Amino acid sequence: MDFCFKDGFEVYPLYWTDMLLYVGFLQQGEPNSARCDDIESLITRGCEKDIENPKGSQHVDANKQLTGRTSGEKVELKDITQIRPQKLTLKLRSGEPQTFPLYFKRAEDYPIDLYYLMDLSFSMKDDLENVKKLGTALQIEMGKITSDFRIGFGSFVDKTVMPYISTTPAKRKNPCTNGEVCTSPFSYKNVLSLTNDGSKFNELVSNQTISGNLDSPEGGFDAIMQVAVCGERIGWRNVTRLLVFSTDAGFHFAGDGKLGGIVLPNDGNCHLNMEGLYTMSDHFDYPSIAHLVQKLSENNIQPIFAVTEEFKGVYKALHDLIPKSEVGVLSSNSSNVIKLILDAYHALSSEVILENSKLPEGVSIQYTTFCKNSSLSEEDGRKCSGIQIGDEVSFNISVTAKKCPNKGEKATIQIKPLGFNEKVEVNLEFVCECECHKMGIPNSPDCHQGNGTFECGACRCNDRRIGRYCECSTDEVNSEDMDFSCRKDNASLICSDNGDCICGECVCKKRENPNEIISGEYCECDNFNCDRSNGMICGENGVCKCRVCECYSGFSGNACDCSLDNSTCISKNGQMCNGRGTCECGRCKCTDLKFQGSACEMCPTCPGACFEHKDCVQCKAFQKGPKKDTCDQCDFEVTLVKKVELPQPGEVPSIAHCKEKDEDDCWFYFSYSVNDQNVPEVHVTENPECPQAPDIIPIVAGVVAGIVLIGLALLLIWKLLMIIHDRREFAKFEKEKMNAKWDTGENPIYKSAVTTIVNPKYEGK
Repeated sequence: MDFCFKDGFEVYPLYWTDMLLYVGFLQQGEPNSARCDDIESLITRGCEKDIENPKGSQHVDANKQLTGRTSGEKVELKDITQIRPQKLTLKLRSGEPQTFPLYFKRAEDYPIDLYYLMDLSFSMKDDLENVKKLGTALQIEMGKITSDFRIGFGSFVDKTVMPYISTTPAKRKNPCTNGEVCTSPFSYKNVLSLTNDGSKFNELVSNQTISGNLDSPEGGFDAIMQVAVCGERIGWRNVTRLLVFSTDAGFHFAGDGKLGGIVLPNDGNCHLNMEGLYTMSDHFDYPSIAHLVQKLSENNIQPIFAVTEEFKGVYKALHDLIPKSEVGVLSSNSSNVIKLILDAYHALSSEVILENSKLPEGVSIQYTTFCKNSSLSEEDGRKCSGIQIGDEVSFNISVTAKKCPNKGEKATIQIKPLGFNEKVEVNLEFVCECECHKMGIPNSPDCHQGNGTFECGACRCNDRRIGRYCECSTDEVNSEDMDFSCRKDNASLICSDNGDCICGECVCKKRENPNEIISGEYCECDNFNCDRSNGMICGENGVCKCRVCECYSGFSGNACDCSLDNSTCISKNGQMCNGRGTCECGRCKCTDLKFQGSACEMCPTCPGACFEHKDCVQCKAFQKGPKKDTCDQCDFEVTLVKKVELPQPGEVPSIAHCKEKDEDDCWFYFSYSVNDQNVPEVHVTENPECPQAPDIIPIVAGVVAGIVLIGLALLLIWKLLMIIHDRREFAKFEKEKMNAKWDTGENPIYKSAVTTIVNPKYEGK
């Protein structure tokens, strides 16, 4: 806010608004000028000295260096610093942002607390066997990341009322079937608070027994809420806090408790008894997702949902609602739980998301983040991913006050990375006054008999006093006489509803835009409510005065959008709108509705000169056509020419050049125009172009010859194919004949039909 001081100037009251402006004194004779204005305007009016322009500022109150060390060094937890600065003070001037850098760096060997929260319904029986060995195995793996690791264990089933469990005595004692021995149903139980003894984890978890319930969704939200808010019972330290939520089912949330007659909303408080059991499960409903997100954020707890493949989609949707959370898929028996936890931890710890506490009214905050490799961050400048141990990222944070709070009011906001225990405390102070206020004269005689403090060249009135010089009492302001003098007539609003009636005079309201001014005796005038053209007040062709446009020379109309220049309406033939309309606001308004266009030159529905006059041209030039018997009715004569000249390419024709077909299918050409005496001039080509009859004999001869040649060609092709086929068959026969030859000697298997018997005693006699 800038102030200008001039001795002997007439002063006017300073009405404080949300926006800080430059303020100057007014010279006598300038009653309508403003004391609050920009520097250029104040200087123009003679205020060159003593202009106050208070600025915002910032001061760093605590700025410990980020912890940079190698593994093996032993540093106390209280000495580890991952974010700086730790505390600063901002003095905010309205509308002027204060920007400061914030740095984050992951420390090595940072302590970790991990709480394993497991679903102990019957379907998780085989998973429990693997979790019984989790303590020491996980401690060994986490020991590679940090030397200070603690682990705890809790279990949950569901609310112990119908319809979540069976309430018969036998089922309450043993909810399992088929001879299985199970423990009684319960909502949530803290089995082991956080400890660095992995063997104790194994021992206590080994003693756990599976339980059971009726419906598929479980009461995991009740358990998560108690783990988050029962910090002392769970044993959370101010370190990295991980909550592993292991289940193979969905979850109940706010409203589901009505099924069991439970209607009281979850109160978000700790209700664990000495045995670690949640005692108010049957009295309070399940928490809502938003309530759960709030408590997890307040307590810097990062959940890891270890679920089966079947419910991965459900918990992915929940992950989208919970910042700094991860989802992993369990194997059928949870054998991969250690790898799942390690992968989720690395994903969570390599991601930084900034959040801030509730901002005071009128204060806004903006983040700009520069992540690793100088790439811009995601999620409106609040998030950085892929941060390794030793990496440093920077954030630019701008805080802006849009208005001044009550005098002397201060505020504090906190900015922290989600899931980390460290935070930045930002104290806010507001610059709403200038130094000259400190030099004010209380009960000054310049303020109507001492009814106010004279400061910065104006009167700040005491209680129940108002007016330029505090000359009026608030008891008089609302009187009928005062209000009557602030009305233009009996039917009008007080000060046209654009100002306040102070001491019988209208004091018009100030607009946020200093160029927008409300004026008039009754605040009935302004310079921003005139008609607009192309989005501009008075189309930039006039000045808005008392809600009416006063147009510059050459313009008229409500929005000064009507040009008085008629040159834009002259057509190419020199006529105004081609003689078919009038020129209004620099544009042709066609009187004949058939015509349109910028100069009334187009007639989409008109048949055209060619179509309209072709019958008369035929009868006048060739004595034929539909009007050959009434040719004397045609009101023009034609001139036969050798050739009608056509317009050159790109030339805009002023004559209609026509090509039409007559009753003998002959094309004839003519041109139609009107001379200066408004007499038609028609020129027609002497000889129409008629189509010639085709020569029949060559066509018939060609067809016959074609048929004969095609037939001969087909016969030759057929004969050739037959010859090829016969030759192939003969060659095949010869080959088989050669193969059929055999040996002509005696056949050893031949037996003659005659048997010869030789008598050994016969001697030929």
